[in-house]
Amino acid sequence: MPALTPLTAWIIVTIVYILPLVHIVFSKRAGPWRITGTSKCPFSPRAGWFVIILLTGIIGWIAFIRSLSKKQH
Repeated sequence: MPALTPLTAWIIVTIVYILPLVHIVFSKRAGPWRITGTSKCPFSPRAGWFVIILLTGIIGWIAFIRSLSKKQH
């Protein structure tokens, strides 16, 4: 079994963590950065998704994509 090279490791980190985070930062449908309304949540919608993806990686990004598709219906 071949060893994991540094290049392969960086590619995996980029795909699993960095690209989903960049998608949230630049997505217009992710919600506002500021807290709106009278929410008791300390995070805005976009910051919340950012934290979820930061902690769970690609699984959180898949959840974000699924939530966007549910908003359209």
